[in-house]
Amino acid sequence: MLKGKKIGLSAIEEEDLKTLLDWRNNEEYRQYFREYRELNMSQQKEWFFSKAIKDDSTLMFGIIELETNELIGVCGLCYINWINGTADLSLYIGKDNCYIDDSGLAEESCKILFKYAFNELRLNRIWTEIYNIDKKKIALYKKLGMNIDGTLRESYFYNGQFIDSYIFSILRKEFLI
Repeated sequence: MLKGKKIGLSAIEEEDLKTLLDWRNNEEYRQYFREYRELNMSQQKEWFFSKAIKDDSTLMFGIIELETNELIGVCGLCYINWINGTADLSLYIGKDNCYIDDSGLAEESCKILFKYAFNELRLNRIWTEIYNIDKKKIALYKKLGMNIDGTLRESYFYNGQFIDSYIFSILRKEFLI
């Protein structure tokens, strides 16, 4: 387990899948995910075994509250390019339907993940695509020192309209922990 002060990052286990599916299908959360449709348990298991277990370009973690040992969210690195040292960031807090919390758990999760990615995995760049309606993640990623590399104009159709998305990134040399 990768430990911080309040949370730790641990491998996702098969018994976590029901909780992850419930969070993943939360209608409020789903508007921020690339996979927009509601998933069933067969699809959740397929993702778990094909991506979380077998795919070397995906490292997913359960976010565990250390005080209670409770699973409270998910984060990880996807589309890892080991040659170029890049990975796509994935993150959400499922506990109490907060998505991205105000108490610092999502922030601490990212810091632990960045430290692991940059120091242990020797990655150079972590990036992510965020829809412009995702105000909580935009604020969090700016607070973490991530930069907006560009805007993908009208790249996402939501609620009857096309909206922009932003590509955020942070480099190893920019991460100061």
